[in-house]
Amino acid sequence: MPPSGTEVPSFSVISGEQVSRVLHGQEKQIVELVDYAYRVHGVGDTVNPPSYFLKFEDRPSARIIALPASVGGEVGVDGIKWISSFPENIESGLPRASAVLILNDRDTGYPFACMESSIISAVRTAASAALAADWLTRERGRPKRVGFIGTGLIARYIHTYLAGTGWEFDEIGIHDLSNEYAAGFENHLKDAGGTGRTVLHDSAESLIRNSDLVVFATVAGTPHVTSPAWFAHNPVVLHVSLRDLGPEVIKASSNFVDDVEHVLKANTSVHLVEQEVGNRYFINGTLHNVMTGMVKIPRDRPVVFSPFGLGVLDLTVAKHVYDELAASDGLHTVDGFFHELSRHGKK
Repeated sequence: MPPSGTEVPSFSVISGEQVSRVLHGQEKQIVELVDYAYRVHGVGDTVNPPSYFLKFEDRPSARIIALPASVGGEVGVDGIKWISSFPENIESGLPRASAVLILNDRDTGYPFACMESSIISAVRTAASAALAADWLTRERGRPKRVGFIGTGLIARYIHTYLAGTGWEFDEIGIHDLSNEYAAGFENHLKDAGGTGRTVLHDSAESLIRNSDLVVFATVAGTPHVTSPAWFAHNPVVLHVSLRDLGPEVIKASSNFVDDVEHVLKANTSVHLVEQEVGNRYFINGTLHNVMTGMVKIPRDRPVVFSPFGLGVLDLTVAKHVYDELAASDGLHTVDGFFHELSRHGKK
């Protein structure tokens, strides 16, 4: 349990297998948790500093990111996620991202758990996307054709969370630069069951023009979709990978983000627009603004959601995993992890 008062702090290590087991089948509950985290963040009861990027001159495509955060409300936890992105891993069959997360007690500052966090990161990303898809289409009607550009782990989780929160599609479009990855994702969808015939598209243009809900889940570092004409049918776009859309597309759309200050950095597509036009007026609001009725979603323009990804979401999901394991006596505690607990040494 987290430390309190004068108790000797305990420290637990939580594996990816445990995280996966706790979160399996909890799509609706996790989306509700993410909804709550956005609301706590929206009223200022969080601390979410800028992410810190560790980059390497000899490995320019790789990076490791630190996301420190603090969540108030009923969650009540501090902590940090340390997540790496090494795109070349994919060539050897490893996932691109790996991560750990530390939870700290709010009263003493002691860390009380370390857990595998690539699953937590994928889950909070997928839950955020599903939540945004819900809110951004409430006045427009639910899309019946969804298209995925990029078919890795994040795409898989987003589909799982859409399906797990009641979405049904007549058609699921698939596009990836790798035909092998696209076919693998199609096989996954067929194995997962559910509704919707699958369609493989040989270009991003074809997929976008034939989708009412577009999901970008790529590893693109610079924009590769630059024609506003592809979006003339005004789809809702979940721009999860943040750097796929050219400034022309962003400027022709209604734009919503998770946090304005966080997303306008690191040369995301919206950051490129800010640098070009010198202002932020092209951003229509945050998801919290939509959830609280402060802004309305237009029907006559494409709607793009660009979530930078907030550490407060990771901590909220991670604390839920910890609490579930603690309640079921499933924590693996490391005895004696904290050794120097007396100011003047042991007696």
